[in-house]
Amino acid sequence: MPRKRVKTKTVIHVARKTLGTLVCAFFAILFLMPIVLTITNSLMSASEIASNYGSIFAVTKSGGRQFVAERVNLKFIPDMVSFSQYITVLFKSPNYLLKFWNSVFLVIPIMVFQLGIASFAAYGFSRYRGRIRGLIFFLYVILMLMPYQVTLVPNYLVSEKLNLLDTYWAIWLPGIFSPFSVYLITKFMNRVPVDIIEASKIDGCNELQTFLRVSLPLSKGIIFSTAILVFIDYWNMVEQPLILLSDAERYPLSVYLSKINSGEISLAFAVATIYMIPTLLVFLYGEEYLVEGITYQGGVKS
Repeated sequence: MPRKRVKTKTVIHVARKTLGTLVCAFFAILFLMPIVLTITNSLMSASEIASNYGSIFAVTKSGGRQFVAERVNLKFIPDMVSFSQYITVLFKSPNYLLKFWNSVFLVIPIMVFQLGIASFAAYGFSRYRGRIRGLIFFLYVILMLMPYQVTLVPNYLVSEKLNLLDTYWAIWLPGIFSPFSVYLITKFMNRVPVDIIEASKIDGCNELQTFLRVSLPLSKGIIFSTAILVFIDYWNMVEQPLILLSDAERYPLSVYLSKINSGEISLAFAVATIYMIPTLLVFLYGEEYLVEGITYQGGVKS
């Protein structure tokens, strides 16, 4: 091959790679801008935040929102760094911390028990075949495809009949038995080689031992991946607490963030920053398992 043609192909390859990197960098910066804006604005004083964003949250005399005719000033660098918002949230106003722990108390049981039940169910779906199994799994898929807004009314009616309204059980039970985790873990366990399962049976393992010692360890990646997705999903829930809980003291912090008013703009940035920390920690800790769950191919990582 002529040297000139090789050089041309090399230049084209480098140009494509450079263009792809620039496009990815552009979208990465674009997606990170709201997070950076939230963190930097949480370090501003209340007066500076009000001067920048007060017109957005201003209300008319009748209580409605007014049209914002002027340009909003988006500032990424505060004039003077202030930790007063964090001091107020963490020490002077325990109501925010109470709502934070409400979120933890709502989400952690859902995540733990949903993954536990889904793992057992997924093992059953992956081990046994038949029409009944196929029909049940098909119903799981149909339920998973339904947005949770569709199931809010049935959940409300069932909770009312069971006298669970205004209790955490009204949110826990639908979350624990969600079909989302069952579907993901089942699709993964179906790729576990049958030879490995049969080898454990030859070694004298019963079904429970095969599940605990073979299938579960091999599915560690997808379980952690699903845990990340479930945690993020329920950590940001708003509609379920608003519909199923009437006591505002039981509301998670996500509900407060969805009901920001003009008097709490300055605190909202600090609360939002604190609220992002668990999600970021869960993702950073489970990133390796997330990649492992995606790249796993039937007992051998690709």
